[in-house]
Amino acid sequence: MNLMERTEEMMAYAGTLHDELVIIRRDLHSHPELLYDVTRTADIVADLLESWDIEVQRSVGPHFGKGVTGTLRGEAGEGPLILLRADMDALPIHEENDVPYKSLHEGIMHACGHDAHTAMLLGAAKTLSRFRRRIRGSVRFVFQPAEEGAAKSPLDGRLLSGGRDMIEAGILEGVDRCYALHVMPELPVGTLGIHEHYAMAASSHFKIRFTGTPGHHSAPHHAVDALQMATRFVTEVNGLMANKVDPTEAAVLAFGTLQAGTAINVIAAHSELTGTFRAFAKETVAAITDGLRRIGTSIADVAGGSIEMELREGIAVVNDAAEVVRIMSAAVDVLGERQVCTLSPPSLAGEDFGWYLDRVPGAFAFIGCGNAARGIVHAIHQPRFDLDESILVQGARILAKLAVQP
Repeated sequence: MNLMERTEEMMAYAGTLHDELVIIRRDLHSHPELLYDVTRTADIVADLLESWDIEVQRSVGPHFGKGVTGTLRGEAGEGPLILLRADMDALPIHEENDVPYKSLHEGIMHACGHDAHTAMLLGAAKTLSRFRRRIRGSVRFVFQPAEEGAAKSPLDGRLLSGGRDMIEAGILEGVDRCYALHVMPELPVGTLGIHEHYAMAASSHFKIRFTGTPGHHSAPHHAVDALQMATRFVTEVNGLMANKVDPTEAAVLAFGTLQAGTAINVIAAHSELTGTFRAFAKETVAAITDGLRRIGTSIADVAGGSIEMELREGIAVVNDAAEVVRIMSAAVDVLGERQVCTLSPPSLAGEDFGWYLDRVPGAFAFIGCGNAARGIVHAIHQPRFDLDESILVQGARILAKLAVQP
């Protein structure tokens, strides 16, 4: 039996899972969970994988223990170990959609499609499990928490996203290739787009806390103003981005919050700034990180105050050329040649699948979920984001193809 004959029946079977995948996706959408607090979602995923006779590992991750992996060992002989990944966490956004599956958790919403990513990968897992006798090698299904952010490790205090926590658990050991899909409402349903090299930037987060000495406005010489330290930091960091980053390279830094002071006539004892910076080259990320540390430390020293920093460095999502060809081939088989395209330029948004791709060849692609005729046009991370659920079978088919094609 050749590859086409081997996969045609698999693709047909995946199509029969539409209603089941919609039920799964809507249940997850109604019960969104944040960052590492994904116990319900992880239990549903693990229970389903076990029901399909897939070898399951729960509580994956040495720091937080919230991930799930499933391993399917093919029965058609030796072959590669393929990793397929989905993320499980939602966002702190209040949903404004009036749909039967609207979020039941106030202020939390699956506004980035992770409910769909999980459902698509479950569809691929069920399909591949049914046809394991035709699979060479093995498939590792990875369901990851905390893609949307990071938390401080209870073990060593580092800010870690879910991908890094799971990688430190060894999920990439022995893996030959890895893939992930992400919904994109800017692309119409039934299409797939992929970047040939850089796909997304390294998104890095920072939190800076200055501590001074409080005092009355009538005697500023007896105080150390934490608010002034913060404003100096903003000015000097903007200078860092203007003068120390190669102007031909895409990089951006923006502040998100600034909090300081307790009263109109009291010099602030504390201030805190948060923000993000985004770039592609590792050297640029390192240069900005070092600049933040140097500037903050210098300002605190000169003022006579102190500083605490929390910095989480990101990493760019960089697709491997050969794996781009593989994922495009799989998508063409599922969607049709005219429905698959390359994308340019890369996005300055971030995605921690970059940590996987930094260690194992693979590719990260965008599957279209927009449908203007049905009013499904809102971007991710917006309170009215939704998706055309026909992508659930499409994504499951593409992921299953990636697991079996040469």
